[in-house]
Amino acid sequence: MENSIQSLTVLYVSDLNRSSHFYQTVYGCEVTDWWALRNDDIKLGFKLIQSDPASWVAPKPGLSHAYGYTEDIESLNRLFEEWKEKGVGVVQEPQSMQMNWGTWREFYVKDPDGYVLGMGSAEHN
Repeated sequence: MENSIQSLTVLYVSDLNRSSHFYQTVYGCEVTDWWALRNDDIKLGFKLIQSDPASWVAPKPGLSHAYGYTEDIESLNRLFEEWKEKGVGVVQEPQSMQMNWGTWREFYVKDPDGYVLGMGSAEHN
């Protein structure tokens, strides 16, 4: 299964149609009845499940509920701009941290239910 999704994050959502539309149009996932997958230069996988009742959807506070990576910082910056233009909720703008091995850069965004997705990338010295 080279270059394919090998793990999924399960998310209980308040409105399956709204979430499916968001994951397809904003995050760029291929959405089916079972999955929301992005399997290009970014590997993301989600299982969206309609919560019953919808009012039970209450993501726990914290920095992220899922995390993904890009190949390099340039790709990370492009992805952030793409998602921002599409109206994603920004939790944290891209920030860089200097490490002894190089630079780590990441940002955090959220979906309509408040689930936070972190994205990061590294540039080695």
